[in-house]
Amino acid sequence: MDLIVDNASTYLDGFAVTARLTAYSAVAALAVGLVMAALRIAPLRSLRVVAAAYVEVLRNTPLTLVFFFMVLVAPQFGILPPLGFWTAVACLALYTSAFVAEAVRSGINGVGVGQAEAARSIGLTFGQVLREVVLPQAVRSTVPPLINVLIALTKNTSVAAGFAVVELVGTGRRLSTANAGDPWVLVGVAVCYLVITIPMGLLATSLERRVAFAR
Repeated sequence: MDLIVDNASTYLDGFAVTARLTAYSAVAALAVGLVMAALRIAPLRSLRVVAAAYVEVLRNTPLTLVFFFMVLVAPQFGILPPLGFWTAVACLALYTSAFVAEAVRSGINGVGVGQAEAARSIGLTFGQVLREVVLPQAVRSTVPPLINVLIALTKNTSVAAGFAVVELVGTGRRLSTANAGDPWVLVGVAVCYLVITIPMGLLATSLERRVAFAR
């Protein structure tokens, strides 16, 4: 316990990096995922195929492999991402966006088909139907699983420790080396993750109850 207290500032630095990784990646993943979900139900088959391929490839690819692709393969195509924080954000956002897209699509599919057909019958475009009719109804059932996706994103930030980003796991590794593998190092890391994930889990549970009550 003394080790955690004595290195509180170091833990806070790692915590801050993890929180920033989570926040920036979440915003980007939500934006990209929402677009991909919309494309997956678009009227044009070509758009649906592209979106489906994007989602399936990323959902079935290990996150570590996404990092390796960005760092080792992307430069072969003229893309030279700097190794570090923003490359980690890009990898985490792309990977997570596939799960966001599926969560949003599931919520959209939960809206009755008659709702969209009625909206189209009065002359609304696909974008208007999605924005004005479908998404507002889908939000209630989509938010809880999205929070679970963001909890997974928070834990996935640990992969960035292997790619020159000193977040919580990277901080724990340095402290473990400096303190001869003291087990309290990992306890401190775990507590920092729980500070982020437990409130998010409680929020997801609360929202799920409200959705069930509304139904």
